[in-house]
Amino acid sequence: MRSGGARPPLLVLAMGVAFLLIVASLVIGSLVRPEFPPFALTEPHPVAVGDSLVGPTTYTLDAAATDRWRYFDFGRNAAVDSGPWDIAIRRFHVIAAPGGGVVDLGAVPFDSVRELPAEGYLPNAAGPDTTNPGVGRWYSYSMLSHLLTTRHHVYGVRTAGGKYAKLELLAYYCRNAGTACITFRYAYQGDGSRRVAP
Repeated sequence: MRSGGARPPLLVLAMGVAFLLIVASLVIGSLVRPEFPPFALTEPHPVAVGDSLVGPTTYTLDAAATDRWRYFDFGRNAAVDSGPWDIAIRRFHVIAAPGGGVVDLGAVPFDSVRELPAEGYLPNAAGPDTTNPGVGRWYSYSMLSHLLTTRHHVYGVRTAGGKYAKLELLAYYCRNAGTACITFRYAYQGDGSRRVAP
């Protein structure tokens, strides 16, 4: 007859250790103060750009409100509160204007995209929360830091008016606004062609 209690199975011990490691990583991640990127909110000054090529340029807007979209018009080179718009952002969601669409060009260098494709632009998907599957998961989420980081994909945007822009989402945070302070880079072709580089 063996003395002492029975040993717990090895699998139970391994699961216990894994659980403790997960809890420790969550606690450590919540205590670490992240260093936000040095982007600052862009002051909107809507000005019609006409038939010219705009960009590449970088723009930062506050999209933290959960109950309203922030609209951006490439043709006016600014975030807007009224009139036509091309993309809208709310928290981490990005959509195209009705009649427009987005295509994911993959993790390619922004400057390497010189001409956008003619096809493949996806419209928004309706549902409990409007999304655009072309740009859907533009970010990765870290369980350790609890932060969203960009996947550095470049997207093609076809506007409702038949114009084209290339877009890269750079950051979800900035120092002066914190969370849902979206910074993106874009180049917009106002003449209706798909050429988005000089």
